[in-house]
Amino acid sequence: MSDTLRNVLNVLKHLAIITAILVSLILGFFYIYLPIITKHGESISVPELEGKGLDELEEFLTNKKLRFEVEPDSGYSAKYPALAVLRQDPLPNSKVKENRKIYVTLNAKKPPVVKVPDLNGYSLRHAMLQLESLGLYVGKTVYIPEPYINTVQKYTYKGKILKENHEVPKGSKIDFVLADGAGNQKFPIPNLVGQDFEDAKVALLGMGLRPGNVFFEKEGKIQEEIIDDLGNKVLKEIGIAPGKIFKQKPSTKRDSIKIGEQMDLWVVKIDTVNLFNISDVLDEDKTKED
Repeated sequence: MSDTLRNVLNVLKHLAIITAILVSLILGFFYIYLPIITKHGESISVPELEGKGLDELEEFLTNKKLRFEVEPDSGYSAKYPALAVLRQDPLPNSKVKENRKIYVTLNAKKPPVVKVPDLNGYSLRHAMLQLESLGLYVGKTVYIPEPYINTVQKYTYKGKILKENHEVPKGSKIDFVLADGAGNQKFPIPNLVGQDFEDAKVALLGMGLRPGNVFFEKEGKIQEEIIDDLGNKVLKEIGIAPGKIFKQKPSTKRDSIKIGEQMDLWVVKIDTVNLFNISDVLDEDKTKED
């Protein structure tokens, strides 16, 4: 074999050795070294941070081998105190490497103000949707006798009547005065004294009145006009049967009542022990009347 051929073979041999070494180093770097220093295949589950205060974040995340950074923009929610976490990135339960930085958005120290729209004359449903879009809520509702049920008559914040573009803190509750749909129509007050309670409830609804408070008493008496032996009209106090009304408010002494108003009733309580004897009592009263 000539010296020239021998030299070429030596060069190729050395090149092959060098190539093998380089390939081994590259493979070792990517498949051995990097997985070791990056802990390849190991991950941490991101915890839920919403609602946690800024003062507890560092210790909490350090214990989880994570870091955090506060986003420059803040948000607001009445649900959480100031400087509590509202949002986070990555989201809870995401898989990340150790020492990963979690970006958090905090609740503002003071709620931003929002301008309320004109809600007068609109339905309560429309008002609720408008308020929700602004981060506001419906508070107390009061009804007054006006036509078009559930339409807004006025709306207030802390007792102050609001108008279009008035500013209130986000998250506030707005109180409403609404129409009950009755209007101002009046009619004579019905006399329910002496009537059966169940029948009276149906009658009230039929007249457009609202059943109010109902008080059940052990006994009740009413005054009934009778003719005495001398032919004079006199008032006599008589007992009333269980299940019947012996008093109402407002009474018939008042001139009139509006549709939608409330009527309170006083009823003689039915004794459940004598429940099966009630029909006999009622029949006895009917016989006396006849």
